[in-house]
Amino acid sequence: QVQLVESGGGLVQPGGSLRLSCVASGSIFSINVMGWYRQAPGKERELVATITSGGSTNYAGSVKGRFTISRDNAKVYLQMNSLKPEDTAVYYCNAAIVHFSGGAWYGPYNYWGQGTQVTVSS
Repeated sequence: QVQLVESGGGLVQPGGSLRLSCVASGSIFSINVMGWYRQAPGKERELVATITSGGSTNYAGSVKGRFTISRDNAKVYLQMNSLKPEDTAVYYCNAAIVHFSGGAWYGPYNYWGQGTQVTVSS
């Protein structure tokens, strides 16, 4: 009923930039928090950045000052500058979504996108 579709990943040289996009669609009443997570080979998935419906943001220390998260309703973006090889990972979009049905609210429930590969290499 809900889909999160990411785009914008790819191969970039160290010091370069990429912009990731994610759009949520389906049976959505509201979205509380949207965010980006990443998972490098052999490592656990980790938080990159989140943004609330009110615009409050939170960043992992490793990306603060280099990455910027922004949001436009059901779309979330991640502008990544000064990329480093250690930023190489699959990046996942996440959204906490509230549904409304039969006169009642349900959630928020956590949804994930399919992931987009970001590779930083010379």
